[in-house]
Amino acid sequence: MPLFAAMSSNALYTDLSGYYDLMCSDINYQQQSASIHRLHQFLGNNGKQHLDLACGTGPHVRHFIDLGYQCSGLDINQPMLDMAMRRCPEAQFNLQDMTAFYVEQPVDLITCFLYSIHYSAGIERLKSCIASVHRALNEGGLFCFNTVDKHRIDNTASIKHFAEFDGSHFAFESGWHYSGQGEKQSLNLSIERSNQPFSRLTDLELNAEESLRQTELWQDQHAMVATSFTELQALLAPYFEVHIFEHDYEKIVPWDLASGNALFVCVKI
Repeated sequence: MPLFAAMSSNALYTDLSGYYDLMCSDINYQQQSASIHRLHQFLGNNGKQHLDLACGTGPHVRHFIDLGYQCSGLDINQPMLDMAMRRCPEAQFNLQDMTAFYVEQPVDLITCFLYSIHYSAGIERLKSCIASVHRALNEGGLFCFNTVDKHRIDNTASIKHFAEFDGSHFAFESGWHYSGQGEKQSLNLSIERSNQPFSRLTDLELNAEESLRQTELWQDQHAMVATSFTELQALLAPYFEVHIFEHDYEKIVPWDLASGNALFVCVKI
């Protein structure tokens, strides 16, 4: 019989911070970091001071350190930062909100991966985030992040993957939802932990397995800022020269004007 827990805001990640990397185990952090490094070489000032916004447990920071950067990271979740410090003792980490942060010394490259820019939660806070980033960058510095266009969200679509850890089996599922109006969208998350493997079985086999299964289910809905790419460009334009690329970390390809996900690369002006 499944046990159910619904959590809000930051609570889910705090409770399951030990499983965060497992939840993101299908992400190629090295490829993403290397791609942004190349873009920084082409479009940025090529400096080596790096800041990662919403850094989580620091997987991207680790790869940027290995690429020769002097790195720092910020997040609003202290358990995540504790894990990041263990992973990247060379880096500096701070408990700060990315919508109103400060740095003691300006940096050359600021990143915000995994659609975390949307955690700004509203347009005014997104504006504040953009202004904070601009202040924190050296001349010619680069701001890179990925984002989703609210008008291209498919409310029926989701991504699901499975993992195993410490004798338990996990199913992770996430999907965007936008009502069609306003500046808010949601990220719907579901995490299921079971003592039995998740598998595709016949109904008879499934019923037999379910009698032995012990399951915990966490569900969460994160309120996030919703923008179109056109609206986002307008917000960035006073501060940055904006380049939009396909959400493809294997190659550098201009946005095709149709994809709902994109990589924004912004040069400070």
